[in-house]
Parts: sequence; structure tokens; C-alpha cells
Amino acid sequence: MDKLLGVEGKVALVTGASSGLGAHFARILAGAGARVVAAARRRDRLEQLVGEITAAGGEAIAVAMDVTDAESVAAALDEIGTRMGGVDILVNNAGVAASRYSLKVDDENWDFVMDTNLKGAWRVAQAVARRAIEAEKPCSIVNIASILGLRVGFGETVYAIAKAGVVQMTRALAMELGRKNVRVNALCPGYFATEMNSDYLLSEAGQAYLRNTPAGRMGELDELAAPLLLLAGDGGSFINGVALPVDGGHLVGSL
Repeated sequence: MDKLLGVEGKVALVTGASSGLGAHFARILAGAGARVVAAARRRDRLEQLVGEITAAGGEAIAVAMDVTDAESVAAALDEIGTRMGGVDILVNNAGVAASRYSLKVDDENWDFVMDTNLKGAWRVAQAVARRAIEAEKPCSIVNIASILGLRVGFGETVYAIAKAGVVQMTRALAMELGRKNVRVNALCPGYFATEMNSDYLLSEAGQAYLRNTPAGRMGELDELAAPLLLLAGDGGSFINGVALPVDGGHLVGSL
């Protein structure tokens, strides 16, 4: 099974790993045998996660990285290269949310979302890919998009635009970098409870909304494990340029 997953012994960088999906992805990869680099703006917030992983027999380190700062990204990748030997897998997860009706979006709100969710994702993907190609080593990049990058939701205009950009970025990079032995795919989660959205999803209104989706519920975090490992590891070696929804059929619900 470990050989089928194809992540054992590989260095897996997870951005935005201090909480939510990022922390969960780090645990998934470590449990499958990857050597995890947990990255976020504040290294101290990652120490508990690294401690959990190492206590369970995995290997992980914490690295400070602000995806909105090119110098921070470069310094983090230098540190990873020195300590771990470079990145084999990137889970490009760092993101923010700022729900707002379109006519109430101002420049500050737009930049807050775009600088992290799209430009930050681009910055890290490009930097990791460039170093992998220079080192002539294979690399798998998994950009964390969203079903809101494939369709839209009311009050999520800027977030949806950013995640649609991530999906198109994924396809463009996959086309350009595939011959360089760099695969680029996107994972597009539906509704999973995290710190950013649990107040709504667990509310009466949120539960009523979820009951009208094909699955009738939100996803469980463990239901992202197999899709992530498929896109990240050698088991998905012929998968490139895919935007994979994991949403219980939400996107195919009746209009």
C-alpha cells in the first residue's frame, strides 16, 4: 500500500499548516510516510503539530513562511533545502476567507484575498517548480482550490475569483511543466468544517443548506486523505492538470 501511495520518504511541504486543512494534510502525509515540512507565518504555532506528528512516529519540521512575501518564501525554501534536501511534494494550501457581497468589496478586501489565495499560491508553486527543475528532480504540486473555483456562491465573489484563478493556474502550469517532470493538480474541497467556516456550517442555517446538497451533509476531513495522496504521490503519476472536486456530488446538484 505504501508503494501504491508513493509518498514514503518524500519531502512534503504544506503551506498554511498552522490550522484547518493544512494541519490535517500535514498529518495525512506524515501518516503515509512523507517527511513533512509544516509552513506558516508563525513558526511557534506549528510546534504543536510537529510534536503530534513526531510523537506518532512521523517526521516533521516547522518552517516560517509568509506566502505574500517573496523573500520569506525564498528563505523558507533555502532552509528546507539545507535541512531536508528540497521539496518533492508541495501542498499549496495557504489561504484566507473574507465573505462579502460584491458591491461591498473594496480594494483592501480584494487585495487581502488575492495576495494570499492567488498570488501567494502562484509565488510558492513557481519557486518550488523552478528549484525542482534546476535540481532535475520530480515534483508533484497540489494546489488547494475549492468547488467555489468551479462554480460560484452568493457572497463569495472575491474568494471564488481567486480560486478560479488557482484552477486555471494549475492547468497552465501542468501544460508547461509536465515535460520537466513536474506534475500540477488541484484539489477542490466542498464543505468541510474548519476554523474559518465551522460557525456557519454547524449552525441551523448551515445544516439546512447542507441537507439540500446531494450528500445531505458536509464532508469529513478523513474523506480528503485518499484524494490528496492520489494527487501528491507516485500512485497518481499519470494525473496532471486535474481539478478534482471532493464534495459529495455538490457540483452536480440540480439547479
